[in-house]
Amino acid sequence: MKRRRAREIALQSLYSLEMNETEPDRAIRFSMECGEEENGSDAGVGQEADGRVDSAYAERLVKGVMEHRAEIDRALGGYLKGWRMERLSRVDRQALRLAAYELLHVDDVPPKVAINEAIELAKRYGGEESGKFINGVLGAFLRGLERNEADFSGEEGGRDE
Repeated sequence: MKRRRAREIALQSLYSLEMNETEPDRAIRFSMECGEEENGSDAGVGQEADGRVDSAYAERLVKGVMEHRAEIDRALGGYLKGWRMERLSRVDRQALRLAAYELLHVDDVPPKVAINEAIELAKRYGGEESGKFINGVLGAFLRGLERNEADFSGEEGGRDE
């Protein structure tokens, strides 16, 4: 549960970083403070009753996405089918980047967890169709990663689309 809240903080921080020129640490701190005020005693997405959040994981996500953003955007670009990253809503773009970062660079998060968390964030903060869109893009992205791993390891086949 602490990681779910960390992802929420990371999404808000990345959104803020895209809107305003600021430092990642400051954006994270601001998102955490706003979340505490907003949630009060009512738990939000992933907010535990005692308000705990894995702030180190939120920081890892934000800094990781920022560091690898060009790579992530290139990797996702082929799966957007008629869209460009810069044309997506800010929420959808950040949710995709977060999940792609976890899929590419975080070994202890199962792929389906990274995708499901991105879908939930998109549903909560994005538009009406955001969850479906994120699901479609990340599903295709994961299949592509699995095919590449199979090709790299010398295995034949892979999943059919």
